[in-house]
Amino acid sequence: MNTLFDKIWDSHVVTTIEEGPTQLYIDRLYCHEVTSPQAFAGMRARGLKPLRPERIYCMPDHNTPTHDQDKPIEDPVSKNQVDTLAKNAIEFGLTHYGMMDERNGIIHVVGPERGLTLPGMTIVCGDSHTSTHGAVGAVAFGIGTSEVEMVMASQCILQAKPKTMRIRVEGNLGKGVTAKDVALYIMSKVTTSGATGYFIEYGGSAIRSLTMEGRLTLCNLSIEMGARGGMIAPDETTFAYLKGRENAPVGEDWDKAVAYWKTLKSGDDAVFDKEILFDAADIEPMVTYGTNPGMGMGVTQTIPTVEGMNEVAKTSFMKSMGYMGFEPGESLLGKKIDYVFLGSCTNGRIEDFRAFASIVKGRKKADHVIAWLVPGSWMVDAQIREEGLDKIFEEAGFQLRQPGCSACLAMNDDKIPAGKYAVSTSNRNFEGRQGPGARTILAGPLVAAAAAVTGEITDPRTLIG
Repeated sequence: MNTLFDKIWDSHVVTTIEEGPTQLYIDRLYCHEVTSPQAFAGMRARGLKPLRPERIYCMPDHNTPTHDQDKPIEDPVSKNQVDTLAKNAIEFGLTHYGMMDERNGIIHVVGPERGLTLPGMTIVCGDSHTSTHGAVGAVAFGIGTSEVEMVMASQCILQAKPKTMRIRVEGNLGKGVTAKDVALYIMSKVTTSGATGYFIEYGGSAIRSLTMEGRLTLCNLSIEMGARGGMIAPDETTFAYLKGRENAPVGEDWDKAVAYWKTLKSGDDAVFDKEILFDAADIEPMVTYGTNPGMGMGVTQTIPTVEGMNEVAKTSFMKSMGYMGFEPGESLLGKKIDYVFLGSCTNGRIEDFRAFASIVKGRKKADHVIAWLVPGSWMVDAQIREEGLDKIFEEAGFQLRQPGCSACLAMNDDKIPAGKYAVSTSNRNFEGRQGPGARTILAGPLVAAAAAVTGEITDPRTLIG
C-alpha cells in the first residue's frame, strides 16, 4: 500500500525520465515579488505565455511595509519589486492580490484561508516555506526561480522523487504547548539536516488533535529540518476548515471532493523509508538559544554544554553562543529581551492572535519592549477585529500592524537592531535574519506573549490561569 505522498505524487506524474527526474504536473503556482521577476523576464525573452494562467496566483508579501500601505512604499528596492509583480501579473494575465486588496497577505496564509490550497494538490512557489500547504493533505514544496519559469510555461516541473518519512507524536499535549512548540521540539531532536532528502508525513494522536492553524504551523517548519516538505492526511478537521471558503468546491462538487479527499491517507501497511516516534508528554513550551532552528530547548531547560562535542561541532556551537551572547549551560529564564514579533507564515493566523491575547489580557506590555503584532492577511486582521482582540491588545499597550512578512526577514522596514534580543514567532533565527546583528529567539505565541508582558523570557504556564 502506498503512502499518502506516493498517492498524490504518482497521480501527477506526466512522464518519468529513465534514471532521471520525474515530470510532475502542478495544480497551483503561487508567486510573490522576490523570486518571480527573473522568471517573468525569462518568459518574456522566449516569447512565452503561461500555459494555464488560471492556476497561478500572485501577491506581494516579503517587501510590503506593515504600516501606511495606502501610501507609496518609501524603500526604492521594495517598491520596485512590488510594482514589478503587479505589472507582470497584468502583462501575463494572472490573478494578482495587491497591497490593500482584502485578499492580500502572506501567500502561505492566504492560500489555505481562501480555499486555493486543497487536499490532493501539487503546489509550488519560489519560497521554501511552501511546505505550509501540506497541512491540508497536499504535496507542496518550494522551488527555484528557473523552476518558477518552468511551471509558468508548462504547468509541470522536473523533480527527483524524495524519500518518505513518517513522524508520529502520540499522546496528549501538555498545558501551554502549541504546534510551534511541537515543531521546535521535533527539530531539536531531528536536527536541521535530519530530514534532508525526505518528504515528511506527520501522524499520531497529538498531531490529529491540532487545529488546522496548528497543522499549518507544523508543516511550515518542515523545511527547517531539511525536508523537501511536510504533510498531514486530510480529515474532518480539514474538511470543516475548508468548507465554505472562497475557492473551495460547493454543492455536489464539494461532496465529490470530500469523497476523494477521504481516500488520501497512507494505508495501514504503507512502508516509509524512515519512521520516528515522539511522546507528546515530553514536549514543553520551547525557545531557541542558537543560530539555527534546531538549537532549541524547553523553556525551563538549560543550554547544552560542549561536553562530548567534537572540535568542529564545538567551534560552530561556540560561534553561535558568541553571536547570541549566551553561555553553555545557561538558563534563559529571566533573560531580558527587547523586541517581540508575532506573525509570519508560521504564526500569523487567527489562532496565534487568540493565544497571544489569552496571555496579555488584563496585563500590560513591559515598558522597554517593542512589540510588532502583524496579521498574516487582511482576513486575519478582520477576524481579530470581529473578535475584539484588537481592543485587548490596545488595552495592554500593543498596536496591531498591517499584514505582511514583517520582521521575519530583513526585507522591509521591520528590522531588529544589532545586538537586540527578539522573541520571534517566525521560522528562522540565522545570523542577521531579522536584521544585521539581530539576536533571535524563536518561540510560539504563548512564550512571545509572556515575554512581551514580563520583559524577559518567561514560562507562559506561570501566566495561564
